[in-house]
Amino acid sequence: MTLDLQFQVGGDDAPRYLLVIDSASSRRIDLPRNGTLVVGRSPEADIRVEARGASRLHARVIVSNGEVQISDLNSHNGTLVNGDRLVGSRVLCSGDAVMVGDTILTLWREPQAVGLSAVDLGRLRQRLGEELQRASDYARPLAVLVASLGNVSGRAIVEAKAAAALRLIDVFAWNGDAELVVVLPELGGEAARAAALELFEALAPMVSEVRGGLAAYPNDGCDVDTLLCGARAAAAVAGAGAVALAGETAIDHTVGSSRVVLADPAMIRLFELIRRLAGSDLSVLVLGETGAGKENAAAALHHWSARARKPFVMLNCAAIPESLVESELFGYERGAFSDAKAPKPGLLERADGGTLFLDEVGELPLSVQAKLLRALEARRFTRLGDVRERDVDLRIVAATNRDLEAESAAGRFRQDLLFRLSAGVVRLPPLRHRPREIPILARLFLDQACARAGRPALQLSDTALRALLAYPFPGNVRELKNAMEYASVTAEADAVEPRDLPERVTERASTSPPTSGSAASPISGSAAPPISGSAAPPISGSAALPRFRPLAEEIKDLERQRIQEALDATAGVQTRAADLLGMPIRTFFSKLKQYGIVPRKARVQP
Repeated sequence: MTLDLQFQVGGDDAPRYLLVIDSASSRRIDLPRNGTLVVGRSPEADIRVEARGASRLHARVIVSNGEVQISDLNSHNGTLVNGDRLVGSRVLCSGDAVMVGDTILTLWREPQAVGLSAVDLGRLRQRLGEELQRASDYARPLAVLVASLGNVSGRAIVEAKAAAALRLIDVFAWNGDAELVVVLPELGGEAARAAALELFEALAPMVSEVRGGLAAYPNDGCDVDTLLCGARAAAAVAGAGAVALAGETAIDHTVGSSRVVLADPAMIRLFELIRRLAGSDLSVLVLGETGAGKENAAAALHHWSARARKPFVMLNCAAIPESLVESELFGYERGAFSDAKAPKPGLLERADGGTLFLDEVGELPLSVQAKLLRALEARRFTRLGDVRERDVDLRIVAATNRDLEAESAAGRFRQDLLFRLSAGVVRLPPLRHRPREIPILARLFLDQACARAGRPALQLSDTALRALLAYPFPGNVRELKNAMEYASVTAEADAVEPRDLPERVTERASTSPPTSGSAASPISGSAAPPISGSAAPPISGSAALPRFRPLAEEIKDLERQRIQEALDATAGVQTRAADLLGMPIRTFFSKLKQYGIVPRKARVQP
């Protein structure tokens, strides 16, 4: 049986040799980059040894592409590795010893400088996911930088300069030919910006123009795609040689008396479409889940149009009884029905010259749909109880969360009215598909709620922000706004903590497993198991609730205690203490600094 021994020697270009030590002398045998050498007592052997116990053809050394492999040639006494008889194959570090009889052959390679090199984009995304999990577990900062390089001359030189400017724990990859993506563990805020500017300074001589964008965890997102998207959006608006932050890229629109803030690329493009549609008189159908912002889109279609100085009239079709919808839309004359004491203009008439917004249009009764279609086609209508037709000039914007094509196929919505309403279509994604906007909108709504309540502005803690980002928000933007209203009332400190958020939000954050995707979700946790034999007493509205220390403080105290205990158990050896805790060594060093723990000097073992 042939036994193979492989030496991992690092870089392909690292010089390597065998140091041969026998009973009377030692010598160096330089190894080729590729080749085969036979070890043994035979005069034909490439590496001749006169050792007792060595066979004539004892072993074969094969060098291929920087890898050294030694094979036992069925020798009588076998081959030993570091004193142990070789069974199978092993990968060894430089310096391990191979024994042929009583001769020792040690493989050495010249030390190579440890450096950073570019990885492929898929590997960078994987590492970013791993760093997000670590940042979540240990409450550590993390940033993503996207650097736009313009025209690049000499990609290899750019890589070398980037590797020299970055830290060994950083990761960088090319995205195309003129964009570098960099993951910056343990950096946030000004420290991340300073690292980015240092990189730009190193690259400036090789590129025509450099600019970049930074996205930080958790302020700008808690998953791989959101952070990359935020950093790329920031890079697009940064000035030459400058670094922009993802939080600074939100677009602020004024729509009448309202403020619409957008950060998600899809939403930005949709509102660009809305602005183009506003310049026409086309009827527009706005689709989206409840609370996704359909009313804001309808208001923008009116206020950005030539009809902005005329009325914007809204009817919630689901909020009016079926028997009253027709009279609300078309108006009535005195005596049209028993309670018609005086004539009343309908919404069509009141919206003349402006825009009529039909919210939840899928709830319109079929009888009213037919009359509305005729009024839109002829631009004329008749009040209830009247015979005169009245001219009307208006634009229709409709919105629904229903699938009107399915409703039409089922006979519950007129197909001809659907065609008339959907000359232009705007489909709004739900908030859970726009994670970049959650931190931005949460802070905006919180500031507005505090201003209305007359209390000082509140901050959002990182843990509260992670809880918001883990929640799917079935009620979309409206539910987020309500959650911030609630937090502005319940928060007792200067920052909103998870305990200040609605219970449904924190329950989801604590019980949901990590979501799958391009990377594991960095937000994880599990609900505490019930205590056997105990039951929680009912809580009445008037009962005084006990006060607890913030959970984050208790966790920090426990962490500080365990670190100190691990140091005591290992006599101050920090690497061993980190291993005991299962904590990465750089995180362990950061925690020592964070908690002000000064480890005693390790005792020297006798």
